[in-house]
Amino acid sequence: MRYIHQHSDWPHFKWDDTKLLPLLADVRHRQGRLLGRMEGLGFQLRSEASLTTLTADVIKSSAIEGALLDAEQVRSSIARRLGLDFGGTVQPSRDVEGVVEMMLDATQKYGEPLTAERLFGWHASLFPTGRSGMRRITVGGWRTTAIGPMQVVSGPVGRERVHFEAPAADRLDREVATFLKWFAADGIDPVLKAGIAHFWFVTIHPFEDGNGRISRAIADMALARAEGTKERFYSLSTRIEAEKKQYYLSLEQSQKGGLDLTAWLEWFLGCLGRAVAGAEEGLAGVLRKAKLWEQINLQSPVNDRQRLIINRLLDGFEGKLTSSKYAKIAKCSGDTALRDITDLIGRGVMVQEPGGGRNTSYRLTEL
Repeated sequence: MRYIHQHSDWPHFKWDDTKLLPLLADVRHRQGRLLGRMEGLGFQLRSEASLTTLTADVIKSSAIEGALLDAEQVRSSIARRLGLDFGGTVQPSRDVEGVVEMMLDATQKYGEPLTAERLFGWHASLFPTGRSGMRRITVGGWRTTAIGPMQVVSGPVGRERVHFEAPAADRLDREVATFLKWFAADGIDPVLKAGIAHFWFVTIHPFEDGNGRISRAIADMALARAEGTKERFYSLSTRIEAEKKQYYLSLEQSQKGGLDLTAWLEWFLGCLGRAVAGAEEGLAGVLRKAKLWEQINLQSPVNDRQRLIINRLLDGFEGKLTSSKYAKIAKCSGDTALRDITDLIGRGVMVQEPGGGRNTSYRLTEL
């Protein structure tokens, strides 16, 4: 069997614009609508939305490769690095810190050149102990001839599926240099470039491990360039993880054909479109906050105590809110707490739960 990188014209890819342009236009339209909607949220909610998305992206990109990361650790690490004070205080592990460092370098510094040294830094961040599991690997450098042919596989140990075999190690300096020169050049839509770059880097597979995560970081970098913003409001990796079987199948089929990437790019753009379309589901909590504050701001402003309680409820209040809990949290008298609650009920922001007496409780209105 001849793999794509063994063709004499490699890596001169081609594709059918008539099939891809409608998909590309749809993705661009969805991106624009999403960015427009997020722009109206205000800095605090946009930051929270971006934090939520980046957290999902890091977790799901690792999950595709079978690595499970703690969500609270990831969120805390990202929040600290971005200077956000609402991300949690859990101490992240070295593995989590490394993955976060790579992802933020790709998306927050998307305008900086992608170089071999930068890729080495990403790889070293992914494997801070110099090991992949129990196995020692070459970190911060290309794989060597000593490890033999590099096969790209998926599936559990003992039941791996071989998707393709990457170029020999003695080709890597030349292969990566060609890729990086192409990535730095203009002349192609950056959304389309994200799909090509993902496929191309996975095909080269220059590292002993971590190539999938790095290829997805490169794609995210290209997408950030396409949108011209550091803020992330949709997670491509979340969608890929949900469609993992088709993801690997599409990669495998394109590796075994000619240099026409139309089929792969059709799948990639379709997956990206579904990622953007599904962003509202992942950001449901943030969007609910935005909708509620929009409703509140149409009326006269709430006081500081009411604002504090509303935000506590939106962030996931444990148990039921009673007037006594309100008074304790807001540091006010019981009578003041009850007046505040009555005012919020009158505004349609809060409702009383069924029941009554001393244990009367309240919740936010369902929007």
